[in-house]
Amino acid sequence: MWIGNKKIKVLEEAIKALDLTLKKSNIVELSYLLGNKKEIILRNLVAGIFRGVGIGIGVTIITAILVILLQKIVTLNIPVIGEYIADIVEIVEKSR
Repeated sequence: MWIGNKKIKVLEEAIKALDLTLKKSNIVELSYLLGNKKEIILRNLVAGIFRGVGIGIGVTIITAILVILLQKIVTLNIPVIGEYIADIVEIVEKSR
């Protein structure tokens, strides 16, 4: 039994419309939330740990770059700014 081309096209359009509706309604995310609670907790715990470590590393790198830049500015001997920056660098290095 053969199905006509028109029926196939209508069926394809209906499937595309259904797919678009499912994507808009976030069915995948809802099914994830209804899944295994232990798995969800474990994934979120691991993701939180990695975010925390990433933030810690990022802040350390940015702070180190800022301290190096401030040390370079101090060596330029700019009268007013140099004194403040020297104090800041000294405080940071004492806290190490």
